[in-house]
Amino acid sequence: MAKQPESDSFMDMFGRFGRDLKVPNVDVEAILAHHRKNLEALEKSARAGAAGATSLLSRQREMLQDTLREIADMAQSYRAPGNPQELMAKQTEFARKSFEAALKNAGEVAELARKSGTESIEILRARIKEAMEEIRAGYGQK
Repeated sequence: MAKQPESDSFMDMFGRFGRDLKVPNVDVEAILAHHRKNLEALEKSARAGAAGATSLLSRQREMLQDTLREIADMAQSYRAPGNPQELMAKQTEFARKSFEAALKNAGEVAELARKSGTESIEILRARIKEAMEEIRAGYGQK
């Protein structure tokens, strides 16, 4: 057999192999189309996951910047020493705001991660459903 160019994809080589064998009743093109759809679904799922991770990291960076800004503001307000009750009230207020922000941020991060994972899984779930329908249709033809 003559040497094929190295630029052929795995799918092209597999298709050529199947056609060269001339196996009866095997639709190599249908098999290749089925696996192409699987690979496309995996690629879409990976892209959705990557987009979700990017937005999650971006939001976490914004949250960190907001937290650092609040800490800097708090440090500025501590420069002028007041009476101990005022200082304690400021510390208590800062601790309360920090706790509330941490809870809000944790909930937001969890929701972003859930949405990203759900989108990625839904792409794969849809492809699995489609593949099962293709298999059922294939058996119905015989």
